[in-house]
Amino acid sequence: MKSVVSGSKVHERIKSRRGTNIDYIGYAMIAPGYLVYFLFIFIPLLVGVYYSFTNYNFYSVPQFVGLQNYIRLLHDELFGTAMYNTFIYALLTILPQMFLGLVLAALLNGKVFGRVFSRASIYIPNVTSMVAVSMIWLWIYDPALGILNRMIKTFGFDPMQWLYNPNTAMLAVVVMSIWKSIGYTMIVYLAGLQSIPSSLYEAAHMDGASKVKQFFSITIPMLKPTTFFILVMSCINSFMVFEQVNIMTGGGPLNSTTTVVHQIYLRGFQDFQMGYASAMAVVLFIITLAITLINFRYGNQGDDLDVD
Repeated sequence: MKSVVSGSKVHERIKSRRGTNIDYIGYAMIAPGYLVYFLFIFIPLLVGVYYSFTNYNFYSVPQFVGLQNYIRLLHDELFGTAMYNTFIYALLTILPQMFLGLVLAALLNGKVFGRVFSRASIYIPNVTSMVAVSMIWLWIYDPALGILNRMIKTFGFDPMQWLYNPNTAMLAVVVMSIWKSIGYTMIVYLAGLQSIPSSLYEAAHMDGASKVKQFFSITIPMLKPTTFFILVMSCINSFMVFEQVNIMTGGGPLNSTTTVVHQIYLRGFQDFQMGYASAMAVVLFIITLAITLINFRYGNQGDDLDVD
C-alpha cells in the first residue's frame, strides 16, 4: 500500500514538472543584459586572450607567436616596476579608505548637526569625473601656486615638489584617490549600520556596555559582510588605477607611479604593441581574479550564524 502511494506521488511530481510553463517574458526581459555582457565583456575578453598569443600591432595580420609575449613579460623590468607600484598603491589605499569610511559612517549615522550636508559633501567627489578631480589636485600640488605648498609655507616649511619627487609622487596620488573614493565606502557602511537591529544596542546598554564596547562587540561583527564587500570591490578598483596616474604624473617621475593598466595603455595605444599589451591585460586579469577568489574563500568565513 505504501509503495502504491509513494509511486503515485512520484508520478504526480513528474507530471507537474512536465506541465511547468516556461516564462518566455522573463527570459526576454533578462536577454538584453546577457547580450550586453557577451558583446562588451565576454567576447572582448576572449579576443584579448587570443591576441596575447599573437604579434598584433594594428597594421598587419596577427601572427601566432605562442608564449613569446608572456616570456617577454618575465624579462621586462618596467612591467615588474609597474606591478610593484600597483601592489603598493593597493596597500596604501584599501585599508585607510575602509578605516576612514567606517569612522565617517559611524559619526554621521547619529543625530549630528548638518548630517545631510556632510554626507553629500563627502560623497560628491565619488560621482565626480576622475579627470576633473585629477586636474583640481594638479593645482593643489602645484609647486609654485598650489594651496598645499602655501599652507606649508605658513608653518615655516619649504615647499615640496609633490608630483615631481619620486619619494612623494605615489603618496600624492594615493591621498587624492582616498579622498575621491572615501564617500562610496562611507555610504556603503552607512547602509550596513542602519541595517543593524537597534534591539542589540538596547540590550547591550541594559547590560551596562559602553558605546566603545558596543562598537567593537556589536557594530564591527555585524558589519563583517559589508566590510567583505567593500574589501573585494576596493581590491578590484585599486588594480584598475589609471586615470589619475596618466593625468597627474604620466607614470613618472622615473616610473615611480606607473601601474599595470598604465603600461597596458602605453604599449597598446602608443607603441601599438597590442599583442604584448593583451598579455599584460591577461596577467592582470588572472591576478585580480586570484585575489578576488582568495577574498571569497577566506574573507567571508564565519558570516553564517548557526540557528538552533
